[in-house]
Order: sequence, then C-alpha cells, then structure tokens
Amino acid sequence: MRRIVILLAVFAAVAGLATEADCRTKLTALPQREAAVLWMDNPRGVLVAEERVLTLQKGENQVDFSWNGVTVDPDSIRLSLDAPEAAARLLALSYPPGENALVWEIWAAEAMSVRARIHYLLSNIDSMVEYRALVAPDETSLAMNAYLVVRNFSGEDFHAATIRPGRVKPFTSSVASGETLKNLIFSKNAVPVEKVWTFDAAALPWDPESVSGNVGIPVSYELVNTAAGGLGKFALWDGKVRVFTHPGGNGQSMFLGEDRLDMVPLGGKGRISIGDSRDVVVTQRQLKNERTNVRRNKAGWVILYDTDEILAATVENFKETPVTLAMIQHIDGEWKMLQASHKYEKTDAYTLKFILTIPAKDKLQWRMHYKRLNVRG
Repeated sequence: MRRIVILLAVFAAVAGLATEADCRTKLTALPQREAAVLWMDNPRGVLVAEERVLTLQKGENQVDFSWNGVTVDPDSIRLSLDAPEAAARLLALSYPPGENALVWEIWAAEAMSVRARIHYLLSNIDSMVEYRALVAPDETSLAMNAYLVVRNFSGEDFHAATIRPGRVKPFTSSVASGETLKNLIFSKNAVPVEKVWTFDAAALPWDPESVSGNVGIPVSYELVNTAAGGLGKFALWDGKVRVFTHPGGNGQSMFLGEDRLDMVPLGGKGRISIGDSRDVVVTQRQLKNERTNVRRNKAGWVILYDTDEILAATVENFKETPVTLAMIQHIDGEWKMLQASHKYEKTDAYTLKFILTIPAKDKLQWRMHYKRLNVRG
C-alpha cells in the first residue's frame, strides 16, 4: 500500500465559508506517481525525485503531501512546477500541527494539469555492494560478479524507479517496502590476481616453534583495478566478497572464505583475504643489537645513542608450487639502511615491505642490517 500520498483540495470561493480542515477534505484528485529516481549516494539518506501530474482548478488549490509511516526528512521536501509562473505558481507552504504532512497552496490561472517535481530525503533505504569471486584452478585469475543490493525498509513502495547508485550505471527496477533487491552491476572473467602470503613482524610471532599451537600466515589474492586487469572503468566499491574455488570433477565449487574489499580507485590495488596458511613458515631472529655513538650530558647520563642492528629470517615453502611472500618490517624513529638482502619499498617512514619469491619445496634466507639514529636514553 502506498504511504506517501498527495491530496488536492479547492479553496471555497468565498472566504469564511469553510475552515482550513474543511477545505482539506474536498478532494478533487489523488495523483499517482508517474516516475521516480532514487539517488543512493547521499550519506544522509536516499534522495528521491518523483513526478506527479496535478489537476488544478482555477484559483487557489491546496495540495497535501503526507508521509504517514514513512521516514521522510520534512526539511528536505521541495516542489517545482513545470509551468510558467503566469499559469501556475506556489503561493505558500504550511505544516498542519500534529501530522506528518505539509500543505502547498498553488494558484492556477485556469483549470489545468501540471507536472510537479518533488524532491525529498528518505531514510531506512540504503545500498551496498557484494562480490562473488570464483578462483581459477591455477589461482592466477578469478571471475568476479558484483551486485548492488538495495534494502528498502522506508515504508514506501517504488514501482519501475530509476536507481542511480552514483558510481555505476543507473538501472530501472521496482522495490517494495520490506524488500531487498539484488542487481548484477558487472561480471568479469579472467581478472588476473596474485596469491600473496603476508608476514608482518609486528603482528606475528618470530619463532613459530615457541608458540603453542599452529601459526598461520595470512593469505590473500591481490588484483589491480586497470584495463589490463579486465577492470579499470570505475573505482570498485567497498563491499563483502565471497570467494569460491573453481568447480572440480564433481562440478561443485568449494567456499574458500569471506572478506571485505576496501574501495579500490582506478589504478589501485585491492586485496581479498582468504584466511591463514601453514604452508609457509617464517622464523625470524635478531642477530645484533648494539649501542653506538653514545652521547652523555655533563652529569654522565646517556641522552642520545645510535643502534647497530641485524635481523635475519628463514622462510620455508612446503608447497608444491612457488609462493610470493610480502614481508613487512618496522623500524621506529630515524634510521639508515646499511645492507638488505632483498629490495624493499617504504610504505611509510617506518614501514618496509619486501616481496620474496620462494621456490617450491625450498627455503630462502633474508637479512637486514640497519642503524637507528638519535635514540633517546
């Protein structure tokens, strides 16, 4: 049942013959919504733009806009008439006390039908994106479907509305109150991905043998939002991702995991986590940590010093295929690298990222020699 309604009433020809309440009961039409557009990108709520044809009588007309049981922001409601001011114009606006309604007073030069455009913010209706990813058997690509999910708990039904998510192509659909709509917005095959293990020295134990229980290393699929990667037309929304393996001999896909994909801008890199793996083991040690260049105050207290530090790690791959490991290291304060066994990039002033490739059934030695400068005593 429709809960946003517009009622028309004609003012009495002679002032004083009817009260305002009487005039609001003299209905001459119940105009239906002819079109509606829902903009889903407003953080305060969905912006609704609708069109209705009002049948006006000559003189002053009263138009009631009510929203009983519908979460409309009253301050957001706007009306515009598709007619010259000499033919029809809005005279006044009032809010009846104790009602979820407002009243427009519209003057018409003669009896006529006029198209009215009404805008308002509507709450309890939102949208989100969900992804379904199907990983190829060799784990070098995946097929990805993206769905826009519209959840309507506003109390208002929309028939054949144009839905404009803002970041993808608009589409037309009906969505009733209490309904959840799921619409496919794109489908891509063979999106290149790289499977990456990530060891963060600040989050994972350095010696897994000293920890009771198994220690897993987080694993994710990384994709790039570019045309070369089968994407690159628009930013990928943030949203929930469900990852499945490619169907095997029985034709059944296996669920690998669920993650939330952060927004990926054009040219950016996205990461889909699928849990932890115990196929790769990292054992890290600190081989050296010495104070150098010690500076003291007049009382003999140490105020500043440098450190000479060496970190080393053994990375073991127990898989039958090579793996890529992102090793994340952190160095506080001011520092200087003296020697590193592998190339690295600085993701910020204190964080280093090494990309290591470990052959199948093999191990790799990693080492980093650096100084921390001007450490306070």
